[in-house]
Amino acid sequence: MSKTEEKKTDEQFYARVDTHIAIANGYVKSKVEPTFESNSFMFAASRFNTWLAASGYAKVEDFANEKEKILDFFLNQYKLMLDENLDDYIKNFDKYMNPPKETSTKE
Repeated sequence: MSKTEEKKTDEQFYARVDTHIAIANGYVKSKVEPTFESNSFMFAASRFNTWLAASGYAKVEDFANEKEKILDFFLNQYKLMLDENLDDYIKNFDKYMNPPKETSTKE
């Protein structure tokens, strides 16, 4: 599980996050139900993470034997990230959920 244990970020981390969110928001703006987009987003992340985990093994038996460790790792990472984002939204609820209306400069 060497590749999945690498907890690396780089200077482009948030730029990629913003790009993924912009894609998801684009689907929602084109009238995809937000819950449907969330499900697609989570499935895509799980599919990519499964590929990442599998790429760290030469033999399927070793990969299969590590399944519980892999699940624990990714579930823990998701929980930490979700917790951080929930705390951020709680702290900034009004700013994020009730942003001030833009005033029109047109007369």
